[in-house]
Amino acid sequence: MSNSLLTLFSLERYHEHYRTGFWRDETIYALVTAHAARAPDRIAIRSRSGDLSYCALVAHADAFASELAEKGLSAGQRVAVWSPSCAETVIALLACSRNGYVCCPSLHRDHTVGDILALLHRMRAVAVVAKAGYGADAANNDLFARLSEVESVRHVYRLERSTPGGAIGIGATPPAGALQAPAPQNPNRILYLAFTSGTTGAPKGVMHSDNTLLANARALAADWSIDQQSVVYSLSPLSHNLGFGAMIMALAAGGQIVIHELPRGASLVDRLLETVTTFLVGVPTHAVDLLAEMKARNLSGLGRLKGFRISGASAPRALVRDLLDIGIVPQSGYGMTETCSHQYTLPDDDPKLIVESCGKACPGYEIRIFDRDDPNRELPPRQIGQIGGRGASLMLGYFDDQKATEEAFNRDGWFMTGDLGWVDENGYLRVTGRTKDVIIRGGHNIYPAKIEALAATHEAVARVVAVPVADQRLGERVCLVVMFRPDKAASPEDILKHLDNGGLSKYEMPEFFLQIDEIPLTASGKVRKRDIVDWIADGRARPSAIRRQAEAG
Repeated sequence: MSNSLLTLFSLERYHEHYRTGFWRDETIYALVTAHAARAPDRIAIRSRSGDLSYCALVAHADAFASELAEKGLSAGQRVAVWSPSCAETVIALLACSRNGYVCCPSLHRDHTVGDILALLHRMRAVAVVAKAGYGADAANNDLFARLSEVESVRHVYRLERSTPGGAIGIGATPPAGALQAPAPQNPNRILYLAFTSGTTGAPKGVMHSDNTLLANARALAADWSIDQQSVVYSLSPLSHNLGFGAMIMALAAGGQIVIHELPRGASLVDRLLETVTTFLVGVPTHAVDLLAEMKARNLSGLGRLKGFRISGASAPRALVRDLLDIGIVPQSGYGMTETCSHQYTLPDDDPKLIVESCGKACPGYEIRIFDRDDPNRELPPRQIGQIGGRGASLMLGYFDDQKATEEAFNRDGWFMTGDLGWVDENGYLRVTGRTKDVIIRGGHNIYPAKIEALAATHEAVARVVAVPVADQRLGERVCLVVMFRPDKAASPEDILKHLDNGGLSKYEMPEFFLQIDEIPLTASGKVRKRDIVDWIADGRARPSAIRRQAEAG
């Protein structure tokens, strides 16, 4: 049961979760292999490159795992994946589950090459699987040309851009007789390393085992009738917690996972009908766009599609009503990379609960509300406080970060989320706000502190804040509010260029600009962001739309 990494795994937790059945002696690789043995030709993955059966998926995972073993990788070493959603992400994860390696697929599209190099250093990656031409600054920087800067990286696998009917797999495919034997299966070792960000944007590596991932996947599948006949389509990328969890759920149940990789302008409705999707996963923006396409085509249903997990932000009342009207039951939910998708509504819940709440905790997980000023004092139902949780799907700590791990828990072992909310007498959660400073644009977290720190280095800027502006489709967008120095000024375009030169991703760029004479401060000198947000909301301040223009050449 040993881990080569420092974790929160304990015999007490082991015995509790095995006694209740939420942890079991199965790895994700073992489950997929069992599905392949029972129904080898059943489709596991559908992607732009083609379908992959369970038998073929296991063969690809065996081949990659065997190659890594031949090259000397040992259990606990890290394999990083930087790619858009593709079958190779699943292959890498299964190979790691098979041989006891740690897979890190949470390297995102909005990362720059510099960001990725820093994370590879941070995790001390030994092998890297990456897609050519991917990332926020792919036009100007090449990851492969700079991987020599990361001393730990010894093995590099380059994936070319996906094409319809293109080849699937990582590395060479050895004959079956040349395969290395799998490592002894241990579902309690670290399998998944996912980098998330704190309020400062500093990366924290969340560690999960096969068991912590499967505990939530099994609960979701049972509550929403996900089985071998299900086709799960994730609109969220596999590099994000929501999409990754959808993939684990589908494979654990023996169903299909559909990779979302439609070309720009292609019809989502057509793809959902083509794949006979039964369960959809995404954020409210995805639901808004889907309904708009259905309305434009005068459609009243989408074949077998009956459920839609909507997370990342609350679903508006009208959105829930419109989905129910066409026979699709929305699943409102709440979760984090650290806790998986533990909170959700059920198929037969009252529509009012779907609109107003995030549902209740799944079997194997529990939440409590704690005083925001005293995380050790539990609050009764209907009082707002910080959301805390614990259970079988809770992470096993932060990678190489004892301080962050300790600070994430109260004295009784409850994980403190940093989010505010309250629960009713039946355990249904309402999220009311965040103790963390974060803007959520279309389900993507943007951290104002990073933008503010870069903008503050501009010679004309005296004081600056980044605040959210409400948006009907995306939820929130970033507005940069600037107070210039006396006798200094700069155009919005100049500020955006400064942010770009400073390394800010195009996905984090402000989309609104507001210049004010005085950014208000509290008595202790902290910026009163809430005042500025209120000014914008009630029309006293009117930001102008801005956009960073790419330079020619």
